[in-house]
Amino acid sequence: MFEPKGWGYLQNYEHMVQPIIAKVDTAQGSKEYPLHTHPKGQLILALDGYVTCEAANKMWMVPTHSAIWVPANTLHSNRASDNAKLCFVFIDANKHGMPQHTCTLAITGLVKSLMLKLASEHQAYNEDSKTARLAQVLFDLLIEMPAQPLDFVLSKHAVIQAMGQQLLAQPNNRKTLAQWAHDFALTERTLARLIKKQTGMTFGKWRMQLHVINALQALSDGQSVQQVSALLGYESVSAFITMFKKVMGKSPTKYMGDLN
Repeated sequence: MFEPKGWGYLQNYEHMVQPIIAKVDTAQGSKEYPLHTHPKGQLILALDGYVTCEAANKMWMVPTHSAIWVPANTLHSNRASDNAKLCFVFIDANKHGMPQHTCTLAITGLVKSLMLKLASEHQAYNEDSKTARLAQVLFDLLIEMPAQPLDFVLSKHAVIQAMGQQLLAQPNNRKTLAQWAHDFALTERTLARLIKKQTGMTFGKWRMQLHVINALQALSDGQSVQQVSALLGYESVSAFITMFKKVMGKSPTKYMGDLN
């Protein structure tokens, strides 16, 4: 992912015998770590900046104050934004209760504080130590953290893959389903069925998922709601807020305020 001291520097932590290990690190520039796995489950909390993760034909985005959970031995790739500050927690595969699939988790202020506290302690702790008790309390709270709908399906189908790549590269792309169908020499009905089959969602919902991911990235970088609305090509700020509330259940300002 990123190598201020070499990737092996973090790998040393995930191979320790302690069941829960925590470490804070900072990305040196925007870095990508290709497909890989971990012997322990990996939780990545974005303290500053953001991280994206790809696994099982989906992309997850981790904005500031959210975390991505990747179970042990799950093939995935990561990308960190420039100078992103991240807190890693490695959890032994034998500790049960965390989600069985890759997902994004909302992280409360208390859980964040416990993660940072654990990361500040000596990681080679004894099983009957104060640090071991701290790690167990953190784990007990982590398994209660709710998942967030921050994944974007990446299909391997040529047409849907091309659409996804264009949408990722051009966040303000507002082409209608009919226009997309014309581009691929398909009927609108055929393309709609294809998107539904490949993503499990309608075209509108699929694109909204990506817009929320893009929005949270930009909001985490300090952009205003007005700037994000323009970035995504919405005709008005109110239209963008309506879309965001439909997916996340609250306005962008309220959502980011609660995270902070």
